[in-house]
Amino acid sequence: MYLDQKEKEAIFTKHGKGPKDTGSAEGQIALFTYRINHLTGHLKNNRKDFNSERSLVKLVGKRRALLDYLTKKDILRYRAIVKELGLRK
Repeated sequence: MYLDQKEKEAIFTKHGKGPKDTGSAEGQIALFTYRINHLTGHLKNNRKDFNSERSLVKLVGKRRALLDYLTKKDILRYRAIVKELGLRK
């Protein structure tokens, strides 16, 4: 498996409030970004894998929705997570 429990805890520790803080928007956005990067690499090698392509599009939509939520809720948190993860928008 490409994402084990220790990697998830490291992501949530770095971007959330702690290793068990899986509900914060920043932690979820960071996790989605990790998964999106993994699927993007997979699709570069397997360009006909349409099921993975569909799941990638759904993940991007979920991350966009969370980013929109953060924009409305707290613009400073939004700007911080976008800068940390290196997202374009």
